[in-house]
Amino acid sequence: VQLQASGGGLVQAGGSLRLTCASSGSTFNDDSIGWFRQAPGKQRELVAAISSNTRTNYGGFVMGRFTISRDKAQNMVHLQMDGLKPEDTAVYYCNQGDWFGTSYVKGTKWGQGTLVTVSS
Repeated sequence: VQLQASGGGLVQAGGSLRLTCASSGSTFNDDSIGWFRQAPGKQRELVAAISSNTRTNYGGFVMGRFTISRDKAQNMVHLQMDGLKPEDTAVYYCNQGDWFGTSYVKGTKWGQGTLVTVSS
């Protein structure tokens, strides 16, 4: 499975973006997928994750602003981001991982990243 992230861009504070993670080569519908982000000088952190049966998990900073979903017919996972803030500026990556209990565990397969820039 190769992951491809898209949908980033420049948006004003309060605006919205929809990121998409797509799989090329094979389906990832049976896999858990996570979105991570990394801002300059900071560690990569989990934004949201979804299991194969659509269980979800979000980073504490999300506070209801983002929604992760999956479209199994299109073999895609989306991250709808509303109410964006300048501190959401980062490169966003999708990841193929696993689900243990209530937690997402990142795997070794990453998409190439898509840049989200939120202006104030």
